[in-house]
Amino acid sequence: MKYVLAGASGFLGKALARDLVANGHQVVRLVRRPPSTPDEVRWDPARGDLDPGALDDPDVLVNLAGANIGRPWTPTYRLKIRESRVSTTATLAAVATQLDRRPALLTQSGIGGYGTDLGDRILTEDSDLGEGFLADVVRLWEGALEPAREAGSRVAALRTGVVLDSKAPAFQLLSLPFRLGLGGRLGPGTQYFPVVSLTDWIRAVRHVAENDSVSGPVNITLPTPATNLELAEALATALHRPSLVPVPAILMKAALGEFAWELLGSKRALPTRLQSTGFTFHHPTVTTAISAALA
Repeated sequence: MKYVLAGASGFLGKALARDLVANGHQVVRLVRRPPSTPDEVRWDPARGDLDPGALDDPDVLVNLAGANIGRPWTPTYRLKIRESRVSTTATLAAVATQLDRRPALLTQSGIGGYGTDLGDRILTEDSDLGEGFLADVVRLWEGALEPAREAGSRVAALRTGVVLDSKAPAFQLLSLPFRLGLGGRLGPGTQYFPVVSLTDWIRAVRHVAENDSVSGPVNITLPTPATNLELAEALATALHRPSLVPVPAILMKAALGEFAWELLGSKRALPTRLQSTGFTFHHPTVTTAISAALA
């Protein structure tokens, strides 16, 4: 299959591109500079600029672009978070409507779309989107897919938890205190904390891309949701370190502002759509996912 990949320079983009190429697929990378290799095509999503003719009949368009959310959400940075996701998705959706053969269009999305703190409530793809900044971003982000869907493309929004891998920036931040012997739960620790291994994330993206029966929102999280305390204990055990130094919620709020609620809030999300279409996880528990990340 031929994939067109936006966000190919990020951690997830590089990992997905390597896997696709290793499995015999063709990958075209969208870049915002003059192309330096034959597999690159220039685009300018802020202006909605991408030449459909340069893509040469792709099977799948994948958008992984987006500014890092793990920074203080100043008004300026809120705009960057939103626009970096919506403009890229909208540009790809517009291109999909102009191609003779409608490609599938997949965009990364976020579990944060369900809201900030949902307690023990089970969240599936049929659950309503919630309230808050990230939920509003997800509405716009996934809404940008609509022109492609109306034109006949199969579209999917990959609502992904924290991806666990030794080279993943988020996992490196989570694991650093444990490596220093200062690790512990975040806040109360009772909040469900959606995660997934990098291996299963890649496999899930390919499953969605390759199966015509999968469309709409797709949760990519562990099928056995773990609390933050369970994650902390599994990480400490895997690293042979203690888990004795909890991070108080008040300290997280002071350091991270509103973003702290994304770590302290509970989201018990289940990958219902993946599993109902035959997907099985290599790393279904937090223990196996962490072991895979550290391996």
